[in-house]
Amino acid sequence: MTDKPNDSSEADGSTQSGQGASAAGRAATSPFDSPTGQMRKTDPKDIPRTDDDLGLDPGDEVPAAGAGKTGSGDADKDYGYATIPPAAATSAEAVRLQRRNREPRRGTLDLGLFVLRLVVGYTFIYHGLQKLTGWFHGPGLDGTKTMMESGGWDYPSLATALVIAGELGGGILLVIGLATPLAAGAVLATILSAWMWKQGMVPGFQYNAGTPTGVELDSVLAGAALAIILTGPGRWSFDRTRGWATRPAYGSFVVVLLAIAAAIVTFWFLHGGNPLQGVGPF
Repeated sequence: MTDKPNDSSEADGSTQSGQGASAAGRAATSPFDSPTGQMRKTDPKDIPRTDDDLGLDPGDEVPAAGAGKTGSGDADKDYGYATIPPAAATSAEAVRLQRRNREPRRGTLDLGLFVLRLVVGYTFIYHGLQKLTGWFHGPGLDGTKTMMESGGWDYPSLATALVIAGELGGGILLVIGLATPLAAGAVLATILSAWMWKQGMVPGFQYNAGTPTGVELDSVLAGAALAIILTGPGRWSFDRTRGWATRPAYGSFVVVLLAIAAAIVTFWFLHGGNPLQGVGPF
C-alpha cells in the first residue's frame, strides 16, 4: 500500500523528465506563436493589473522631452519624446491665393463685366452732367427743373436732385466698381422712374425709341443695371475683395426689390398717375 504513491511519483518524475528532454530538443517558441495556448497556461492571478504589480509608482511624473539623455549611450537610461513642431501661421495673402487657386478659371468674364460697367456708368454720367452743368448740349440745372415741372412732377427741385444724384453718383460708382450693388440699385431705380414717366405720358405701350415717349433705351439700361446687380462687378473693380464681386447671392435679390420699390414710391409720391394705363388690363 505504501509503494503505490512512490510508484506514481516516480512515474510523474519520469514523465516530466521526458517532457523536458523533448522540449530541449525543440526550438524555443514565442508567446505570439500561440497566444491562446500561452494564455491558457498562464494563471490569471499572475497577470499584472495595477501599477504596483507592474512596479510603477503613481507619484512619478512623466519625464519631459529630452529628459534622461546623458549622452552615455546607455539605451536603458536615455529616454525622449518625438516632438512635432507647430504648424506655421498662414498669412492672409496666402489664404487669398489658395482661395483664388481653388476657384474655377473665369476667362474673359471679368473683362466683360468691366466693359459693361464702363458703358452703363458713362451713359448715366453723361446724362447726369447734362442735367447738372448743361454740358453736351444739356438743359442744365434750371432747365432740368423746368422740364420736371412741366412734366407733371409735384416737387421739381426734389425730383431734379434725386435724378442727378442717381445718374451722376451711381454712374461714377459703377465705373470704378465701388459699392456696386448700391450704385447699380440707384441707377436702376432712377431709370425705372424715367421709364414710368415716359410710359405714362400716352396710353398704350410706348417702346419705340423714335418717339419722344419711347422707353426702348430706358429698358436696355434697366436690364444692364439689373445684370450688374445679379452678376457682380467682377475682379476689375474696387469691390474685388468683396463677396458680391464674384459670388453674389441672395443679397442681390434684396437690392433689386428695394430698387423697384424705391422707383414706384418715388413716382407715386412725386408724380402720381398710372404709368401702365392702356397696357393690357391696365
